[in-house]
Amino acid sequence: MKKDIHVVGAVIYDKDWILCAQRGQTKTLPLKWEFPGGKIEAGETPEKALQREIREEMKCGITIEDRIEETTYEYDFGIVHLTTFYCRLIGEEPTLTEHRRIKWVQKDDLQELDWAPADIPAIYKITQ
Repeated sequence: MKKDIHVVGAVIYDKDWILCAQRGQTKTLPLKWEFPGGKIEAGETPEKALQREIREEMKCGITIEDRIEETTYEYDFGIVHLTTFYCRLIGEEPTLTEHRRIKWVQKDDLQELDWAPADIPAIYKITQ
């Protein structure tokens, strides 16, 4: 039986621009694009997990707004349950710590990137 992995993703936006993060070459799903975030730890709400993960991964703060999508996707390594939220940066600009690169992409151009499969349903909702 595959492991269930509960994760959160931040759709950080500024007007029609969305912050996208590319996974490292040695990570699971190498070089795929994703919304930054990570695993929900025991006892955490999705929102608290997302704020913690963004602080750890990008050394910046966010405010969390509306939930976008809840997606379940079965990978070879487990079943990922991803909840995405609209977010805004507060304070510092993002800093690379875990990702290969980050970039701001126009909302209408999101589908041009090679996304991790679990993130794709959120992209469809964002671009409608």
